[in-house]
Amino acid sequence: MIAALFDSLFNGLSIGAVLLIAALGLAIVFGLMGVINMAHGELMMLGAYTTFIVQNGFNLLGKPWFETYIFVALPMAFMVAAVMGLILERGVIRYLYGRPLETLLATWGVSLILQQFVRSVNWVLAISLAVFCLLFFGALWILSRRPEIERMRNWVVAVMLPLSLGIAWATGAFLAQTYKLTVTQPWFGAQNVNVTAPRWLQGNLPVFGLTLPYTRLFIIGLTILCVAAIYLFLQRSPWGLRIRAVTQNRSMSSCLGIPTQKVDALTFALGSGLAGVAGCAISFLGSVGPNTGQNYVVDTFMVVVVGGVGKLVGSIVAALAIGTANYLIGSGVMVTIIPAPLLAIEPFKSLADLLTFFSSTSMAKVIVFALIIVFLQVRPGGIFPQKGRTVDA
Repeated sequence: MIAALFDSLFNGLSIGAVLLIAALGLAIVFGLMGVINMAHGELMMLGAYTTFIVQNGFNLLGKPWFETYIFVALPMAFMVAAVMGLILERGVIRYLYGRPLETLLATWGVSLILQQFVRSVNWVLAISLAVFCLLFFGALWILSRRPEIERMRNWVVAVMLPLSLGIAWATGAFLAQTYKLTVTQPWFGAQNVNVTAPRWLQGNLPVFGLTLPYTRLFIIGLTILCVAAIYLFLQRSPWGLRIRAVTQNRSMSSCLGIPTQKVDALTFALGSGLAGVAGCAISFLGSVGPNTGQNYVVDTFMVVVVGGVGKLVGSIVAALAIGTANYLIGSGVMVTIIPAPLLAIEPFKSLADLLTFFSSTSMAKVIVFALIIVFLQVRPGGIFPQKGRTVDA
């Protein structure tokens, strides 16, 4: 019984570690810009699919190379999610600052687009999108380098948008017909895909009668590394200082010469990259599909709210507590803690029946969410609420 409890605690901590990596980026973005990014889960999904692609690439190189693919998949997942986050911030979010409802709806729409994109993407669609981005965003970049014709921006956008779409569509149709690139065969499809961990992550570590999977130990170690890196970046680097300054008082930071727009873009890219790293981690915990991010995004938001907006320590405590509580309730281990003689007594029998009823993943989320609502009634600012000038800014 004790061994099962400690094993469940360890598994809950590993899930909390994944939530913490994802919540770090969300806490930074929400604390700095007040943006509710509903596409954060899809950024995790992109990181997971990037891991799948890197794994397949290294699998073609042979077994010795396959054992090292994780060291390439982690930075690649960070970069893919960071670039997508930067595109999202530059293309959508920057026009909606100070309008949280519109931002929520826009990012929710982006999340649906990314889910369908993963289900449908194929060579024709990928090449067409590349051609469109090259033409349209290339024209905008050239326009930004010529300030004297900046007043023509609206006309350029009005002309280049339909023109780029037409050329991209024509390119895709030409490639599909001439080179027989299939239109109907997607790269991933709607079905889930599996990521195989390297052999050195597939065993278990025996500790005092417990079996600790190397995969979950790796996830916990990765989380510690990410937390330390974010702390050092925010506390020791010049851009980290700028991010903290803008978080506390945006107007004063702008008056002091801090480029707040660049800080916003960097922060969003950094938070999105951390979501990609979290996606790489969750790919080792189960299969990866278009809806993978939706399974974690609600818990990630709860971590940010319960811990306290913009509080690193609060996010750590909240992530570990929510992840552990979800696993303990959902796995049914709480029922095994009650001694067998007590189950004959009515109050304990009713308690055991209640715990058995909630011993599923979906019902565990319900009871944890209810507990969070009760907690926020007592401490609406979270475990570590904002104080002083941060509240007024």
